[in-house]
Amino acid sequence: MFFLILEIFGWLFLILSFAVIVIYMIMMVLSALEMRDYLRKNRFADYGDIVTSPIAPGVSILAPAFNEGANIVQNAKSLLSLHYGKFEVILINDGSKDDTLAKLIESFELEKTDYAYNPEIETKPVRGVYRSNNMSYRRLTVIDKENGGKADALNTGINIARLEILACIDVDCILSNESISRMVRPFMEETNRIVIAVGGVIGAANNCDVQDGTVTTYRVPESQLGKFQVIEYFRAFLMGRMAWSRINGLMLISGAFGFFKKDLVREVGGYFPKTVGEDMELVVRMRRYMEEQKKPYRVAFVPDPLCWTEVPESEEILSKQRNRWMRGTIETLQLHRIARLNPKYGLMGMVSYPFWSIFEKSAPIIESLGIIYTLILLIIGDFSAVYFFALLIMMYLLSLLVSSFSVLYEQLAYNQYKDKKDLRSLIWTIFTEPFLIHPKIVFWGLKGHYDFINGKGGWGAMIRTGFKKAEDKKNLSPQSTLK
Repeated sequence: MFFLILEIFGWLFLILSFAVIVIYMIMMVLSALEMRDYLRKNRFADYGDIVTSPIAPGVSILAPAFNEGANIVQNAKSLLSLHYGKFEVILINDGSKDDTLAKLIESFELEKTDYAYNPEIETKPVRGVYRSNNMSYRRLTVIDKENGGKADALNTGINIARLEILACIDVDCILSNESISRMVRPFMEETNRIVIAVGGVIGAANNCDVQDGTVTTYRVPESQLGKFQVIEYFRAFLMGRMAWSRINGLMLISGAFGFFKKDLVREVGGYFPKTVGEDMELVVRMRRYMEEQKKPYRVAFVPDPLCWTEVPESEEILSKQRNRWMRGTIETLQLHRIARLNPKYGLMGMVSYPFWSIFEKSAPIIESLGIIYTLILLIIGDFSAVYFFALLIMMYLLSLLVSSFSVLYEQLAYNQYKDKKDLRSLIWTIFTEPFLIHPKIVFWGLKGHYDFINGKGGWGAMIRTGFKKAEDKKNLSPQSTLK
C-alpha cells in the first residue's frame, strides 16, 4: 500500500510538472498576443482628447492614509496635479496617530464642513469632512475617521465619491500624469460589454530618481530582493495579467492602483473589511455578481507603466507581505468557493478559480510535498537520479524562459531600464532566483497557510524608507556615499 501511494504521488507530480510547462507556455503566447494588439491599438492614440472630452467619465481618486505625516502633503499635491479634466481627490485619514490631518489642514487651508454623511456602505464613524475655500484646491476632500483599516477607509471614500469611476490607490504611490486618461479608456471603448474594473502595472521605484512627484530616472533596486521583485512584477503584470486579460479571466487587480465602476461597487457592498485580501475579494465578488445577473462584462488591464511604489527590500518586511498575500488569497477563494468548477460562473469558475487554487494558493504545499517525496525515495533507495535531475533542469529552464521573456516584453514595449548594467543585474537575478530567493517565497507561503489555519489576522507593518529625489543624488559627496 505504501509503495502504491508513492507511485501515485510520482505520477501526480509528473503530470503536474508537465501541466505547469504547458500552462505557462500558453500564458506566454497569450500575453505576447495581447501586448502586440495593445501596442498596435495605442500607436496612434491621442490621450489628450480623453483629457478634454466632455463625455469622458469623471474619476474619484480614493487614497487612504494612516500615519503618513512625513509625505502626505507632497503626495496630495502630486495627485492634484494629474492631467485630467474631471476628477476629485479624496484623502481618508484613517485614525492617524501622527500629524497627518494637521499638515493637510495647514497646507491646503482646509475647513471642517457640515457634510451630511450618509453611509450607504457601513463604516467606522466619520469625525469630519474637510474642504478648502481656496479654488486651487477645489478638487480636494479630506475625510477624518476612526481607524478601521484600509478596506474600511476606502468604503468611506466610496460613500462620499461623486464621480462615475473610482480610482483606489495607495497614497504613497507615484502616478504618471497620464495615468487617469489611460486607465479610463477601456471604460469608454467597450460597447457590447460593461467594463467593471481596470488594473494597471505597478513598478518598483526603489533607487529611481523622483522629482516633483514623477519618476525621472529608472534604475533597478540595489538589493537582490529588490531586483527579484522587479522581475516578479514583470512576470505578474506583463505576462500573467496580460494573458488573463486576453481571455477575460482576470481575478485580481492590485490594491495599489485599480479603477472600478462606482455604481457596481456600491451595489455589491464595497470592500470587505474582514479580509486582508480586499482587492482580490472585491474583483471576484463583482465578477460573481455579473455572472449571476447574466450581464456581459470585462475586467481590463492596461500594461503601460503608470504607477510606482516602494517595494520592501528586507526579508522581514517582504515575508510579512507575502504572508498577507497568501492569507488574502486563501480567504477570497474560501469566501467564493461556490464558483469553484461551477459552469454558472463561466470562465472564472471553470478556469481562473482552479488555476488560483492550484498554482497560487496550493503551490507552496505542492512544492514542499515534492521535497518530502524525494527524501522518502532517497531513504528507501528508490531514487532515480536521472529522472530527478532531468525534471529539475526542465523546471529550472522553464523559470529562466518565463522570466527572460517578461524582461524582454518590458524592453520591447517600454524600455525603462536603459542602463546595460541594470539589465545585466536583472539577468543575473533570473539565473540565481530559483535557488536563492524562491525557497524563501515557498516558506513564507507555507507560513501564510499556517497563520490562516491558526486564525492570525492583520496586515503587518510596512516600513518604507522613502523615494530618492534627483536633487539628493546630485548633492551626495564621495564621502557620504561610503557611509
